[in-house]
Amino acid sequence: MLANGPLSSAIAAPQRVAQVNSAAAIANLPRLAGKATVEMVVKGKTITIEVDGVQAPITAGNFVDLVQRGVYNGLSFHRVVLEPTPFVAQGGDPKGNGTGGFVDPATKRDRNIPLEILAQGADKPTYGRTLRTKPPALKHTRGAIAMARSQAPDSASSQFYFALADLAFLDGNYAVFGYVTQGMEAVDGIRQGDRITSAKVTAGAENLKP
Repeated sequence: MLANGPLSSAIAAPQRVAQVNSAAAIANLPRLAGKATVEMVVKGKTITIEVDGVQAPITAGNFVDLVQRGVYNGLSFHRVVLEPTPFVAQGGDPKGNGTGGFVDPATKRDRNIPLEILAQGADKPTYGRTLRTKPPALKHTRGAIAMARSQAPDSASSQFYFALADLAFLDGNYAVFGYVTQGMEAVDGIRQGDRITSAKVTAGAENLKP
């Protein structure tokens, strides 16, 4: 959630974060113009994810780009919250401790993306701020996949989480960008320290626009 909370990515980059939601910064980020399918293997079981670039183009594009780069292969789920009730399984940190993110090898700089949330009925997503007045198009239902971040809304990088239950109280605060369509039992079986054996794009790769 927020810094030191269960969804925190603990990435603090205030100077870059202040500019990442500008039109120029967004234009330089990967974008998914449509949908894609990602298959993630954990403990020998396949998790199939539909990534929604129609309603979350930047967030989905960032994730698909990282999958194609092989960033997630071998990374651990460093935070899994099951008690008192199932909450989230969070991974995608290259450092493995909740403090890391993706460093672009071309620029040698952290790549952060803006908080991106599309309100129901809206034509375009809202960037850089939480959504309080309307429900989002993509909700935190069980099986949702969303980006973890620190207190700064534009601090998401590579860390993501699976919702292990309906988490309506997170709606509008964190960017959901897809849903598990098959293999939810594999998600339920994730424990802290488990690693992603592999993640690959099996459909829709042509929709990624660098």
